[in-house]
Amino acid sequence: MGEATLKLNGHSLRLEDIINVARHGQKVELDDSAVVFIERGSSMVASWVKEGKSIYGITTGFGDLASTAIPPEKSEELQENLLKSHACGVGNPFPEDVTRAVMLLRVNTLVRGFSGVSLKTLQQLVHFLNLHIHPVIPEQGSVGASGDLCPLSHLAIALLGLGEVVYKGKRMPASKALREAGLEPIRLGPKEGLALNNGTTVMTAVGALALYDALRLLPLADIAAALSLEALQGVPYAFDPRTHELRPHEGQQIVAKNIRSLIESSEIIDKHKHDRVQDAYSLRCVPQVHGASRDAVEYVRNKIQIEINSVTDNPLIFPAEGEAISGGNFHGQPIALAMDFLGIALSEIGNISERRVARLVDHKLSGLPPFLISESGVNSGFMIPQYVAASLVSENKVLAHPSSVDSIPTSANQEDHVSMGMYSARKAANILVNVKNILAIEFLTAAQGLDFKKPLRPGKGTGAVHEAIRQKVPFLKKDEYIRPLIEDTARLVEDGTLLEAARAAVGDLE
Repeated sequence: MGEATLKLNGHSLRLEDIINVARHGQKVELDDSAVVFIERGSSMVASWVKEGKSIYGITTGFGDLASTAIPPEKSEELQENLLKSHACGVGNPFPEDVTRAVMLLRVNTLVRGFSGVSLKTLQQLVHFLNLHIHPVIPEQGSVGASGDLCPLSHLAIALLGLGEVVYKGKRMPASKALREAGLEPIRLGPKEGLALNNGTTVMTAVGALALYDALRLLPLADIAAALSLEALQGVPYAFDPRTHELRPHEGQQIVAKNIRSLIESSEIIDKHKHDRVQDAYSLRCVPQVHGASRDAVEYVRNKIQIEINSVTDNPLIFPAEGEAISGGNFHGQPIALAMDFLGIALSEIGNISERRVARLVDHKLSGLPPFLISESGVNSGFMIPQYVAASLVSENKVLAHPSSVDSIPTSANQEDHVSMGMYSARKAANILVNVKNILAIEFLTAAQGLDFKKPLRPGKGTGAVHEAIRQKVPFLKKDEYIRPLIEDTARLVEDGTLLEAARAAVGDLE
């Protein structure tokens, strides 16, 4: 990893920083300018406990037990019990990149000094990140208010030497990993358990990673559509810039420009552009459909960018005024809605892609050999990959149902409206994986279709992408084991090969 250590101050974290830490192991440290704020907030909480001041979660119980007073000598036990009782998630653990993103975002919110956490506790979390000690955090158990209590508790108990972690490639008790790493378990001060487990960090971490991948996927959807357009002998009129100037949605204009660039100098388009005046919607309306999804993703980007530099626990400590305010920044609704929107937007990318695949394999619509194979009948060709795409689209239709419209009251009706934002984020991430595979199937089938257009040459961009596919995935002359071909194409989608090939040929695609 070549990047310098990332300094965290709670104000300037970017999406790219999250990727560098979560997926590439960049190290982090607390910005010197933030230390004074951390210590000031922690000292304020300690003084309130000494005074016996009644403050939620510091000198009282939690949730519906907020009216129960807790004596100062029970403060550490209160905070530790909070984490142990709340660490009750189920299901598979989050993957490593999500866990690292969670830890990073938790540091970045606590470093602001409004949460009352001590410098020592925060440094423990930094050590976990830099030493690659990854708490085992189950995926299921959060309702998104008060934030992600359950999964964040699994993160927090590891700092105390409880629960499990993955360290040096092995799953082990957190106490063992701490010993091997030369660390001591922390002891919680007042408010620290609540500061560690209260907030929207987990849903935001999952959402940020999904957002980054979605932003990379959007231009690939345009490239796949351009390949299909040429394989289906589509006409170029729907991409005329004059049309899109009259309905100037930004995403729509970007997509139309991308398609024009990709098919530039296409002998296929030029030969067939007078065959008809318009195509089916899955080709003609690519700018409108892909563009709308792009605009939705931009909305999500805005919400994620705000959230990753926000303070979302409760109560919030304002040392300058000497006050603790119990509010609702932990409520996940902004992220829940954004993640539902992301899932819907990505589902539509997959939906229209599958419709293009269906046209490619249907000789009555495509003018290509049935199922894109010679001697169809003896060979089934690409009949079943279209089934697979259809199955993924159908799965996405269920996953895209918004979680945020549901609310199940918790904590004896103290928390009587919850966001379900964690599941919104998880569903969006699952939809994203399905769409990657749908687009891989479109790339595979469209490349097969383009081979039947020889000796006519495709456009500058589409030709370069077709060549990049053929360097890894052969033309199918007869039925073969197809799954490896889909997997190989999916890797070209995932690793940036196809996007780089297109950009090398036509310049930067947005």
